[in-house]
Amino acid sequence: MKLLKAQYDIRGPVPQDVIRPVPFEKPVPGPGQVLIEVLAAPINPSDIMTLTGDYGMLPPLPAVGGNEGVGRVIELGPEARHPAIGQVVLLPVGSGTWTTHLLAEARSLLPLPDTIDPRQLAMITINPPTASLLLTEFVDLHAGDWVIQNAANSSVGGYLIQLAKIRGFRTINVVRREAAAEAVRKLGGDVVLVDGPDLRKQVRAAVTKGEIRLGIDAVGGEASDRLASCLATGATLVNYGRMSGESCQVSSQSLIFNDVRLIGFWLARWFQSASQPEQMALFSDLTRLMAAGALHAPVQATYGIEQIQEAVAAAATGQRDGKILLVPQGGAG
Repeated sequence: MKLLKAQYDIRGPVPQDVIRPVPFEKPVPGPGQVLIEVLAAPINPSDIMTLTGDYGMLPPLPAVGGNEGVGRVIELGPEARHPAIGQVVLLPVGSGTWTTHLLAEARSLLPLPDTIDPRQLAMITINPPTASLLLTEFVDLHAGDWVIQNAANSSVGGYLIQLAKIRGFRTINVVRREAAAEAVRKLGGDVVLVDGPDLRKQVRAAVTKGEIRLGIDAVGGEASDRLASCLATGATLVNYGRMSGESCQVSSQSLIFNDVRLIGFWLARWFQSASQPEQMALFSDLTRLMAAGALHAPVQATYGIEQIQEAVAAAATGQRDGKILLVPQGGAG
């Protein structure tokens, strides 16, 4: 099999124009290393922003794209005993996962069950932890409490709906177009609304009892203030993205008179501060839910590394109902 990696030497406004498939020789694992055959790796919004240069943390150039994925160990280097050959593993965050094969330190790898679809496992590092932590780190929610989020048809939004339902929370889910609403309802969203100037009025009509103490914003711009206007006095609005391309805009009415707190969340910073046991506990819980079929994400299409430009273009469009994945050993589908 030809070994390929998706490499970019520059960054630019059209992400698919800066990346290309590049052949390479089979690497030899050194002491304590293993060689991994990549099974699946997603293309996330943060990956697109890394290619355009708009993300908060950029690797030195040239670089191989991809921040998460799963693979299978196929060769052990000297002094490496575990994971065993054939073991499915979670790839290290930020290791350049858009490739057919990569080297990794054996001690950095988390073994995963081989009974779960690798396409689902490939998405476990970033979006599910983000959704889980957004629900637990900022407000002490109880069964029956309401949470409101925008970009509810995104991958994080879908996981958040599923995790909220498991924990007994109710969700108000805001989307930017009516065509996206039905998919969110099928995932289990309790209330699904289309964003607009009358969002506060829509929310009040849908939620006649109970205050909303947590808002989750992935869009930024004026959408941030529309969410804030729906929250209870003293509530928290957490921003974790800017799909609009704009910074958060929140009115004085919300910040001063309604005492709404605006807080940012970046998963990379959580990984830096969380202990190893905390991280392992989170991934163990998410893996258990995924194995039970309680946590999943729709997949729009899969591509091989040789189709990287087409795959990035597909991922960059906003008109999708599922994740774009690279499946180096299986190609398009």
